[in-house]
Amino acid sequence: MSIFTRLADVINANLSNLLDKAEDPQKMLRLIIQEMEDTLIEVRSSTAKVLADKKQLLRKIDSLKQRQDEWQSKAELAIGRGREDLAKAALIEKNRLGHDITVQQQELGLVDDALAQLQDEIEKLEAKLRESRNRQDAMLARQKTAHNRYAVRQQLDSTRLAKTREKFEQFQAKIDHLEAKAESFGQVSAPEANDLEREFEQLQAESEIADELEQLKTKLNQQSNAGG
Repeated sequence: MSIFTRLADVINANLSNLLDKAEDPQKMLRLIIQEMEDTLIEVRSSTAKVLADKKQLLRKIDSLKQRQDEWQSKAELAIGRGREDLAKAALIEKNRLGHDITVQQQELGLVDDALAQLQDEIEKLEAKLRESRNRQDAMLARQKTAHNRYAVRQQLDSTRLAKTREKFEQFQAKIDHLEAKAESFGQVSAPEANDLEREFEQLQAESEIADELEQLKTKLNQQSNAGG
């Protein structure tokens, strides 16, 4: 696979579709970013090599032009000395060098085109990489927010449960106290037959305790049902 084919595959990939189809979007996104980073390193390395080739071509073209000027000078010298044969040979060498220069300049044009394409692909890849990193940051932020909300919800539920348990224990203690109080009345020796007033007082006290006990039990059941 050529570097340009690999670049096209990475740049043209639909990020949203890939993430929608992935079982683990965050893992998929990490792999995509790693692939882009590796590709970017490879493209920059290739760009550096092409730049080195361009500099070498420019030096070669300059050298050919210098040699071409030298043969031009030799041809002029030969003409001045009446040596047309040497002047002709010098011009032939000059023209051969001109052909070589043309070939090298054509090669330089291809190198410039490759550099322009590489630079364009680098810019596109960097933009795609920024988009992916922003998407990753957004995913991490959403994950953190969800985690925090769950922790708060869990804490609230724990606090509410503790309060419900505390109220339940308070009501239970009151009921235990009233039941003990009721039992103590039952254990009092029976009143004398002629002490009707004391008997009615005891009866009234037991009735009040029974009513209050029933109210507390009802309230406790309601609280327990609400907490559940």
